[in-house]
Amino acid sequence: MRTLIFLLTLFLSLLPADAASDRSPNIIVVFMDDMGYADIGPFGAKAYPTPNFDRMAKEGRKFTDFYVTQAVCSASRAGLLTGCYNVRVGILGALGPRNTHGINDSEVTLAEICKQKGYATACFGKWHLGHHKKFLPKQHGFDEYFGIPYSNDMWPYHPGVRHLPMAERLKRWPHLPLIDGNAIINPALNGKDQEDITTQLTERTVSFIEKNKGRPFFVYLPHPMVHVPLYVSDKFRGKSKAGLFGDVMMEVDWSMGQILDTLRKHELDKNTLVIFTSDNGPWLSYGDHAGSAAPLREGKGTMFDGGCRESTLMWWPGTIPAGSECNTPAMTIDILPTVAELIGAKLPDHKIDGKSIVNLLKGTNAKSPHEAYYFYYGSQLQAVRMGKWKLHFPHGYRTMAGKPGGKDGIPTRYSQSKIGLALFDLEKDIGEKTDVKDQHPAVVNRIKTLADAIRADLGDRGAKGKGQREPGRL
Repeated sequence: MRTLIFLLTLFLSLLPADAASDRSPNIIVVFMDDMGYADIGPFGAKAYPTPNFDRMAKEGRKFTDFYVTQAVCSASRAGLLTGCYNVRVGILGALGPRNTHGINDSEVTLAEICKQKGYATACFGKWHLGHHKKFLPKQHGFDEYFGIPYSNDMWPYHPGVRHLPMAERLKRWPHLPLIDGNAIINPALNGKDQEDITTQLTERTVSFIEKNKGRPFFVYLPHPMVHVPLYVSDKFRGKSKAGLFGDVMMEVDWSMGQILDTLRKHELDKNTLVIFTSDNGPWLSYGDHAGSAAPLREGKGTMFDGGCRESTLMWWPGTIPAGSECNTPAMTIDILPTVAELIGAKLPDHKIDGKSIVNLLKGTNAKSPHEAYYFYYGSQLQAVRMGKWKLHFPHGYRTMAGKPGGKDGIPTRYSQSKIGLALFDLEKDIGEKTDVKDQHPAVVNRIKTLADAIRADLGDRGAKGKGQREPGRL
């Protein structure tokens, strides 16, 4: 017996130190709403402190050239959760309480990828892929859901209707519900409720991690903030000395700190990938209630980089090189196949657009798996990024045109402008200011060829592509 025990002890001593606890990595995706490129410390914010985001960057990896599929709420979320350009899956714009469509049952979400491997899954926050039951998270791979079904301004206190009697307001915007699972637990959120929402979502996330610390888990935390209207808890009101926007950003930073501290407390940090990014850039017409996209051009609602290029951090101590930076272009569509590779899950049978960027995550190779990324707004192909080059096709866009935005949650009006065919070298011209198409005709022609191929697949301005799929419908 002693010999047997000795041999067993010797065998175990030869195993890797973490073999007994070896399991697939936990995945946490934190998705901000309308946060600008320069709204956290690692990307330039100075008006308020963000120590936990600073810590993520110091211990993890900054992605400087990370994109979303489209600079608007629902479209952006569709790209993240399906690994597809949102035009492929039929989700455009921002779905509202009157819409009767949403994510299709046939699409495979990031949560469903994780469920293949027995993960516990949860979504806490703003869903925005359809508010009817068949479209809600629990029908699309999530074990738990707590949050709001669409944007927090889609309620009868919207600036566009606040001057009307309540009965008239409700014809345009019904009350904003809070949902737990599939049940509405508060049919009419008010301002006080919204003040508490960042804290509630954080507490739910921490509780879920603690409850599932003994098994692999996936948490999707799409914060309703910093989408207007801005709300902050008593813990952070007036703390930033940079106005309400700064207070809200400090609370979101606190939220991230609570999550990272919980992972460390339960010794899960070295087995958890945390991804932090945003759905699109700042809503510039709201002025002091909007963030900053500096040094990028424009903001939310445009496919200039200020609208679709997001400050992104990835954290996984011991796996992601600490204090590192990735300048290779990547996109939210790449998260699903990256997670699938990391956990050994099978990709969907239907076509997706994303490709694994495990090499970029781990810093082992800086080569992109894509020749180019494609930027639609609505159903129009407006731009293509190939390496350091970004080619815009002629299109109209909204702009503040140098004017200041609004104050105290009331927006000002955008101007309308147009851009013709224009090529930008983003390594030299991050603000997309200097058109160099005449100096690089071969680059322009190559991108035009790529654009023709994607138009055949995903359509353009009403012309349907052969690879487009229908959204789910009631």
